[in-house]
Amino acid sequence: MDTNKQENLNDKDIQVILGTLLRAGVIISMSIVLIGGALFLIHNKGGTTDYKVFKPELAKFSSIAEIFKGVLTFHGDAIVQFGILMLIFTPIARIVFAIFSFLIERDYLYVLIGFIILTIITISLNGGLAH
Repeated sequence: MDTNKQENLNDKDIQVILGTLLRAGVIISMSIVLIGGALFLIHNKGGTTDYKVFKPELAKFSSIAEIFKGVLTFHGDAIVQFGILMLIFTPIARIVFAIFSFLIERDYLYVLIGFIILTIITISLNGGLAH
């Protein structure tokens, strides 16, 4: 019996790992956003922003590739957006981990449901049906 328990993760172990994954993802993304916000304030000291008029052409980092380029050059606003991306991808990482844990348990119905959820999220992040 002991060897069977050691081979398979029980539900409590999986829940602890998933909770730790979510907690760490939120803390890491929050830290990245704070660092990016500090860099943004340091680089743009004294600048005022007019929030009465929205100017979408000023959005420099509108794609993931541009965000990564901005992070490599230490643009504060790109680092903030990267932190937000990390916050978005944290629950997605939880779903991927849950799919693997269901595969280990050989619970194929939940694996299928996990893949359906992952597909829906991927479609919605890539533009979805609303655009």
